[in-house]
Amino acid sequence: MPPAAIIRSLLVFDESHPLYRTYKVAKRIAIGVVGGTVLLVGIAMIILPGPAFVVIPAGLGILAIEFAWARNWLRKIKEKAQAVARMSPRTGDAGREP
Repeated sequence: MPPAAIIRSLLVFDESHPLYRTYKVAKRIAIGVVGGTVLLVGIAMIILPGPAFVVIPAGLGILAIEFAWARNWLRKIKEKAQAVARMSPRTGDAGREP
């Protein structure tokens, strides 16, 4: 099969394609490795200097593309962050006098 035909066949990737199952497994592994790495870096940033509270949700967001447990964790983190944001005073009012 010529290379152009292989590339064309990869662009039309449906369930009838012979490499569809392999593609799904490879995609799941790639997302797991990338998302897991970002998540672990974020966890390390809790101790090390860095924006851990940005990187951890980013890692969970990547993992949530393929994994339901990551979607659940991300939803819980989002709910907690919204609750904390509602409790904190607005930053625009800090310099004003009543």
